[in-house]
Amino acid sequence: MEIVKIGILGVAGVMLALQFKSGKPEYGLYLGAAVCLIIFVFSVRGLGALLLKVQELEEYLKGSGSYLGFLLKAVGITYVCEFCASICKDAGYGAVAGQIEIFGKLSVLLMGIPVLVAVVENINAFAL
Repeated sequence: MEIVKIGILGVAGVMLALQFKSGKPEYGLYLGAAVCLIIFVFSVRGLGALLLKVQELEEYLKGSGSYLGFLLKAVGITYVCEFCASICKDAGYGAVAGQIEIFGKLSVLLMGIPVLVAVVENINAFAL
């Protein structure tokens, strides 16, 4: 039912922001940013349940739990970058939004290099 609440909040926020668009467009932008932050808070609240499930998975992986940490960091980076880029796009700064998205992609790529190295080392160990 949370998704219904978030959907209604998002649509109501957009409809209200549209009312300000003709007279005071900056108020619409502020309202949109506020709705985004409220939805972000709802999303962060749901992370507690996700973290409990990840901890259960770590028990099964025995020693490879750090890879789940990489996965969670990658998801966090992409979520934050998408959030910030969307706000920049709404404000009319598409170029800034594009740079944020590129930075996020490069950050995830850079973070994944140690995992790739570990995979290649494991392949080499089995091949020899």
